[in-house]
Amino acid sequence: MDRVLGRYAGVFYAVLRIVAGLLFACHGAQKLFGAFGGNQAALASLHGVAGLVEFVGGLMIAIGFLTSLAAFIASGEMAVAYFMAHAPQGPLPIVNQGELAVVYCFLFLYMSARGSGPLSVDHASGRG
Repeated sequence: MDRVLGRYAGVFYAVLRIVAGLLFACHGAQKLFGAFGGNQAALASLHGVAGLVEFVGGLMIAIGFLTSLAAFIASGEMAVAYFMAHAPQGPLPIVNQGELAVVYCFLFLYMSARGSGPLSVDHASGRG
């Protein structure tokens, strides 16, 4: 299977980066603008700052602009979100409904190490 799909690994990574970034930006849009059924938070609040990180960071990740930095910050935000909002509700992510925060945290941590990859602004400008 590796010989067949392995040659497309760069494209699959780009699709993963784009989809994850756009979905993360949607979470930010919920907090910042009340979009997608969300509740708008005050920008100077903890939720407002989280929304800003999610919206701007998600867009940066999706287009592949400074992906390592944006993904590292997003990963940290998800770790904080997990330990502040979910961990007090129970010992396991499946119990405390923190699976999404954990998945985003480790996905973005991987992206911060891997970088922008192909189909990105950084790659097009010679930085990726």
